[in-house]
Amino acid sequence: MLSKLLDLLYPRLCFACSSNPVAKDVSICLSCEYKITPTIYHTMPENTVAERFYGRVKIERATTAFSFVKGGLLQQLIHKLKYDNRPEIGIELGKIYGNILRDSGIWSDIDFVIPVPLHPKKKHQRGYNQAEMWGQGLAESLGIELRNDLLIRTDYTESQTKKSRTERFANVENVFSVTDPKTLEKKQILLVDDVLTTGATLEACSNTLLKSTDVFINIVCIALAD
Repeated sequence: MLSKLLDLLYPRLCFACSSNPVAKDVSICLSCEYKITPTIYHTMPENTVAERFYGRVKIERATTAFSFVKGGLLQQLIHKLKYDNRPEIGIELGKIYGNILRDSGIWSDIDFVIPVPLHPKKKHQRGYNQAEMWGQGLAESLGIELRNDLLIRTDYTESQTKKSRTERFANVENVFSVTDPKTLEKKQILLVDDVLTTGATLEACSNTLLKSTDVFINIVCIALAD
């Protein structure tokens, strides 16, 4: 009864608009969810996301979940996910898009969801890996196992945020490692991250995976930033 009274007096509000009340296990109200526009890249073998990797690394498919508008609602949510201790946002966005992928039936061959790893020091500082939260939501909706132990980050590197394209690629070269190549052999994996910019980190992860084992890589990010 006390819990119900507190919910009545101090309702949990949508993390996006901070005005509409939401249930305990929900982070985004329906009104805001409708404002986040899904892409259709997952239905297109050749799309602007996949093109980022052409001639650089072998991938099977690539997509981003939602349309990104600078200063828009999605950008606000991603910022809260990464910097305001709101891991629930990543999980919920993952569930939303995971349902879309599941209902399409196009990506039904995935064996594992693998998040781009953070270095343990960085993960401790933040408290969680935002890519893993996004991947957790995807895995739950798709009914696929999330594995955060198969690809690890061995070196602590500086933030990519203010680096040029060339500096980004150099910053993440040779910083990842595969822990169990046999488990990944001939598997279709969903490599997931939050925002795709230059693709440097995802390319480094993919190259490490492909050098270690015969694996098929599919990429899904929350958004594509110009």
